[in-house]
Amino acid sequence: MSASSKLRNQFRIARGHANVHFGRLTGDRSRQARGRRQRLGGTARQAGERMKDAGQGLLAAFRR
Repeated sequence: MSASSKLRNQFRIARGHANVHFGRLTGDRSRQARGRRQRLGGTARQAGERMKDAGQGLLAAFRR
C-alpha cells in the first residue's frame, strides 16, 4: 500500500469519526450516518489495499 493511499484512507476514517461525534453533539442523525459511511469506506479501502498487497506478495513467492 502506498503511503499516499494509506494517508488518504486514514484521513477518511478520521473525518468519519469527527462527523459522527459532531453529529452526536448537534443531534444531527444524517451527519452521524454520513460519518459512519465515511469511516466504513476508509476501512474497506484499507482492507482492499491490504488484500492487494497480500496477493502481490503471494504472486512474488510463487515466481521464485
